[in-house]
Amino acid sequence: MAKQQTANPATVGASAPTAGGAADGTATGRMPLVRRGRRRATRRRMRIIELLFLLPAVAYMLLFFGYPVVKNFVMGFQEFTSKTFFTGEAPWVGFDNYSAVVSSAVFSKAAVNTFLFTTASIAGQFVIGLAVAVYFHRKFPLSGLLRSLLLLPWLIPLIAGSTVWRWMLDEDNGVVNAVLTALPFVESGPGWLTDPSVALIAVIIVNIWIGIPFNTTILYGGLQDIPDELYEAGELDGATGWKSFRHITWPLLRPVVTVVLVLGVVYTLKVLDIILGLTRGGPANATQTIATQSYHLSFVEFEFGQGAALGNILIVVSLLFAVIYLRVSRRAVTE
Repeated sequence: MAKQQTANPATVGASAPTAGGAADGTATGRMPLVRRGRRRATRRRMRIIELLFLLPAVAYMLLFFGYPVVKNFVMGFQEFTSKTFFTGEAPWVGFDNYSAVVSSAVFSKAAVNTFLFTTASIAGQFVIGLAVAVYFHRKFPLSGLLRSLLLLPWLIPLIAGSTVWRWMLDEDNGVVNAVLTALPFVESGPGWLTDPSVALIAVIIVNIWIGIPFNTTILYGGLQDIPDELYEAGELDGATGWKSFRHITWPLLRPVVTVVLVLGVVYTLKVLDIILGLTRGGPANATQTIATQSYHLSFVEFEFGQGAALGNILIVVSLLFAVIYLRVSRRAVTE
């Protein structure tokens, strides 16, 4: 009996820690589960808050960008005219609007002018903008002030800028012809906006002048991100001047160049206000583009369906160019 009484407390004492340890182990096992549940709830709550902040932007995009694009796409397949505003009827005509605008006598001229206007404008804006950006990349007195002044053509409203250029390019009283005729080898200046052979050139010059600040600003920002240590290392290897630009500047600037060219083409394809302010598509459709023809059909002839069809063609062309150019650029970078 004495042995049993002595042994029982030992047995109880030995079993107590085991029971307590089991209880502590259960509590310890529950703590990570509780913490994980709290973390998941916090993440879910933060996710909901992020979506709530995004809702206004999504609503704005759908309302002011998504709806007009969808509406324009649908109008391209309808007989949508001025009568529709009174009757509310817009019969479905399928591809009749597209066949009408493509087979018109103006479309071929407008398509060629659009290609020439876009190609020449982008080339001039990019080359001059890149040269100006490289020049201002060097530090010299008043460089900040001069860079600020370069933004003025971009900040001036396009209608106001085109009006000033229309006066400057006037055949009889324009300052451009006044300067040209002051030269000893020029007898008279051309009719910049009245001669079909030079009207498109004049419009391209004005568009290049307007687009240079955008190209300069974006390319200058890209040049600022290139470390100076690379140029210093290049100088040690003999890469100076053109070699430095070719082997250091251009490869590192290529992503920025891609953005500039894609945005420039998409913007130039739909240029409208500059041409309307200068020539209104004339003379003799010499400056008529797909964008101006779409405007003419919609707001002069009130053939909104045909105007929407031309707008849809511009959207498809812009998307095709963006996709093809981005793929080619990505392939060139990977190679």
